[in-house]
Amino acid sequence: MSNGKQRRSSLKELIILWFNQGEDIIYVGLGLLLTAIAFTLLITEVIYFAQYVSTVSLSENIVFLLDRILLIIIFAEVLYTVQVSFRQHILQPEPFLVVGLIAVTRRILVLTAEMSKLAKETQEDFNNAMIELGLLTILIIALVVCLRMLRPQGQVSDKES
Repeated sequence: MSNGKQRRSSLKELIILWFNQGEDIIYVGLGLLLTAIAFTLLITEVIYFAQYVSTVSLSENIVFLLDRILLIIIFAEVLYTVQVSFRQHILQPEPFLVVGLIAVTRRILVLTAEMSKLAKETQEDFNNAMIELGLLTILIIALVVCLRMLRPQGQVSDKES
């Protein structure tokens, strides 16, 4: 009887080991893809920046550059989340909330930059943009409250230490 239990236990441990190795392979693959994408975006941004500086059109394209830079930061944060998940084999909500904050901030910046153009077009587009801006503001408040609840006062994250 105990021999049968030992076999089942060793089979169970073997399956758990395979799942852990499969999870690690997936996380490494995701990390490599995210790194390649972020690195490609970074190189592209440097090229765009140099072009805009050389053609003296940086001020007209600053919102576009900022939007793309925030996208790179989002990729970096998701990469950090994958790294933590790979290292600790747990999924933490904090990095996702930070990514959400960056994404909402990114959208607010783009929306406010386009606001003058929307005001010149139709009143309905402008009103929709204002509603979206209000909802994004509420979303930022909710995300900050969630982050605050997850990280008690005085606690330092892994990245800060």
